[in-house]
Amino acid sequence: MGRPGAAAEAPADHTPAPPDGASTGAPDQRREAPESIPRSTPPAAQHAESPAVPRLATVTSPGPVPTALTPTPFASTVPPPTAAAEEHVPAQRPASVPPEEEVTPAPAEAGSPDAVLIRRTMAEVAPVSDKVTSYFYALLFVRHPDLRSLFPAAMDTQRDRLLRALLTAAEHIDNKDVLVDYLQNLGRGHRKYGTRPEHYPAVGECLIGALSKYAAGVWNPEMEAAWVRTYTTISQVMIDAAAADELRAPAWWYAEIVAHDMRTPDVAVVTVRPDQPYPFLAGQYTSLETPWWPRIWRHYSFASAPRSDGLLSFHVKAVPAGWVSNALVHRARPGDIIRLGPPAGSMTVNHTTDSGLLCVGGGTGIAPIKALVEDVAEHGERRSVEVFYGARTDHDLYDIDTMLRLQQTHPWLAVRAIIDQQANQQLPDAVRAYGPWNEFDAYLSGPPGMIRSGVHALRDSGIPSDRIRHDSVEELVAAGN
Repeated sequence: MGRPGAAAEAPADHTPAPPDGASTGAPDQRREAPESIPRSTPPAAQHAESPAVPRLATVTSPGPVPTALTPTPFASTVPPPTAAAEEHVPAQRPASVPPEEEVTPAPAEAGSPDAVLIRRTMAEVAPVSDKVTSYFYALLFVRHPDLRSLFPAAMDTQRDRLLRALLTAAEHIDNKDVLVDYLQNLGRGHRKYGTRPEHYPAVGECLIGALSKYAAGVWNPEMEAAWVRTYTTISQVMIDAAAADELRAPAWWYAEIVAHDMRTPDVAVVTVRPDQPYPFLAGQYTSLETPWWPRIWRHYSFASAPRSDGLLSFHVKAVPAGWVSNALVHRARPGDIIRLGPPAGSMTVNHTTDSGLLCVGGGTGIAPIKALVEDVAEHGERRSVEVFYGARTDHDLYDIDTMLRLQQTHPWLAVRAIIDQQANQQLPDAVRAYGPWNEFDAYLSGPPGMIRSGVHALRDSGIPSDRIRHDSVEELVAAGN
């Protein structure tokens, strides 16, 4: 039940992970890794104990995917007041938010009665979040030792991600339009970890145990009942989404590395061939697992629109202590076999409108921006596309030649490089200076700080929130408000 996270260079899955934003999960050993992947041309892609905490009943029978976060249909699946909390909720893409930028609990007064109680819990435990997560995992692995294999061997790097995920879902439990889609993606993504419906009650039981211990000053039967209802609803959305996905797609794909291009000493473009057709949309992302770090997953955006040869490319920047990123940049070679999770993300082009596209990519965030440009070109559209490619130095503009070649080919495309050291201003400020952009749909990809400031800058310049797209979950939920 790990949850993918993300580093500054890519989107984030919402699950615990090591330094470079990876997460956890147990592989399905029924599929043998091939020595090599045969070439194939897939069809065009579309798209310690706590106070007595009773066990939660197992939810096993998938039903229709809910369209709203209403606990009523699932009330009978849990025992009376006690028990559960939300599963590891993701952070859907670009990168994990640094500690100083973490989401803080919303005021406890706003929202439905359950939302008020949940936020009050989170406000109470926020100062001792490290103790809460430590106690949660202790309970989980002591009471349910069989679940330990679903998590990475090293747990120290994922501890803060659980609380951040909880804060995201708990804070926005009333925001069904954003949260349902978020949880459905999370449920589909959890298939690759080996997560089954019977695992969810164990997680909820132990999380409630940890919360009741460290929120003792405010904890009461009403608060516990609110958590039971909320967790039951959240877990059911995830279970239903996973069940529906199981009917049409594998939990994961094997993929052979066919090209490894070092663009800078710490950035590589990695191209792979999946063992089965892999449908996705330009602007989406997936999670990768390497053979050197089993059960550690990291999110990366697709660096091109779907190709006729079925190949997939990713831009990977090696980050300090980044297990997956360093393996992909410095160790991976053609012929190596990796695993891919399912595609996810909503930063895709709306082809039903002729609005211009404002695309802002920082660092390796240029990867999905390039994919979006290719997607517009393949649809034969001629609407204005303005790309701002941000980097700290000239050296960091590793893909500028590719973007300039696209500009030469397509007269509707304009590419501007914004270099921090030369412009004496941050990328979002430079973009605002080139406005107005109120007639454009905006797409942002890059480090979370850039996305956050970019959203504010674009809102200030007149672009409505519903036309600003990106896939960092913390930012996505905030934008949904």
